[in-house]
Amino acid sequence: MTGVERWRYRRSLASRVSLLTTMVVGISVALVAFAAFFTVRMQMESTLDDSMLNRAHKAAAGGAMTGSAITLPSWMLGAADVRIATITADRRVRSMDNNGPQLNLGSPELAVARGDSEQSVRTVAAEGIDYRVVTVPAGEDEALVLVQSLEPQDRLMRELGITMLFAGGLGVLLAALAGWAVARNGLRPVRRLTSSVEHIARTEDLTPLAVEGADEVARLSLAFNSMLTSLAASRDRQRQLVADAGHELRTPLTSLRTNLDLLSQADAGAGLPADARAELLSDVRAQIEELTTLIGDLVELARDEPMTHVVESVDLIEVLDRAIARVRRRAPGVEFEVDLSPWWVVGEQAALERAVTNLLDNAAKWSPAGGVIRVYLDHGRLLVDDCGSGIADEDLPLIFERFYRSTESRSMPGSGLGLSIVRQVAERHSGSVFAGPAPGGGARFALTLPGTEEAPADEADPAAALHGVHNREEALDPARASVVRSGPPAISRRS
Repeated sequence: MTGVERWRYRRSLASRVSLLTTMVVGISVALVAFAAFFTVRMQMESTLDDSMLNRAHKAAAGGAMTGSAITLPSWMLGAADVRIATITADRRVRSMDNNGPQLNLGSPELAVARGDSEQSVRTVAAEGIDYRVVTVPAGEDEALVLVQSLEPQDRLMRELGITMLFAGGLGVLLAALAGWAVARNGLRPVRRLTSSVEHIARTEDLTPLAVEGADEVARLSLAFNSMLTSLAASRDRQRQLVADAGHELRTPLTSLRTNLDLLSQADAGAGLPADARAELLSDVRAQIEELTTLIGDLVELARDEPMTHVVESVDLIEVLDRAIARVRRRAPGVEFEVDLSPWWVVGEQAALERAVTNLLDNAAKWSPAGGVIRVYLDHGRLLVDDCGSGIADEDLPLIFERFYRSTESRSMPGSGLGLSIVRQVAERHSGSVFAGPAPGGGARFALTLPGTEEAPADEADPAAALHGVHNREEALDPARASVVRSGPPAISRRS
């Protein structure tokens, strides 16, 4: 950036507007002044030429001042402001006023005297003064010459130039003052907006700004208010996330600290029986695992998009097999009834496996010992039915919100983040998620993901097999996601 640019951008907007206004007005005034000056000058010169030519033709037509006419002062001939002379074809010049200027007549005047030209009009300088010289034919081989000083005209033009310069300067000054006043008044809404924004930056008060009118500043205020609303919502979500995370982390940390204190006291005293010690250590490991899961959930939810996209063709049956095996180890008291059909999805395998595992974990948590969890996969619709008490109507709209836990679930392990992760993964894969009552009692969760029944033929570019989607990122476009709000999707059961 040059020095001129730095100087320009250091100035206020009002000063720049007034400066530009002054420059534009100054240039306009200068152009008008020059045009008026030269127009007046040319008009005066044209008028003078017409007047002198008219006099010359009348004098030449009378013949009184040609040939052997006696020498008389020009004022006696009714032309006090004009000097009169004659010139012949052989360069003889005879002046009617010997006191007049000594002009050097040249070839233009000789051409008129010889008949080569009808008339001649030009400016000749003599004794430091400009004279207008008009020549017309006055007989055979002779021409009449009229000479008039341009000093009065030049003096008038100098006075006119000074007057126009003074008036132009005054106009530029008034334009500068008017530009400054207009800029100050016109930019007053911008200054108010700037002051409000600076106040928000200092105080973090996200109160929307007052909007007046319907001009560009009002539109800018509306856009800024929209940004403030989004920022306020984001800040509220962040505060809620921090508060909920602190609350959820406090419970396992308190329990973990209590168990560690018991172990320390027991080691300092007579010690604990082996069974009690093993039970405490098992509780400590479970609490550490719960903390690890909770921290992982928080990290997953804290970012809107994963740090890196590992997009590939995923066999949803393999994902379900691994998830079911994992949940069976955690909940050995429940049984699984599985009915799956092939379905391939383009997406992130780890995220899909986590979402499916969360659905199965939730079903296992609510199913009693000996209960049956039914898992169906048909044409990209994954249905998980538990045999628990179901979901209350007042909990259905909030079941996928972060940290939301119903009254019945507060005594159970968990953080209220699992189902919100399921929804986030579904939306990231252009899918949808649904919760409602199961046909045989309990709760039903439905996860719908776009895909295909056939494995992609080209494993190097699996996204190309997904209904003509050639861009891998397009398969993860959240804008295409839709959440099902009505009844559960139907399935086709196979024997």
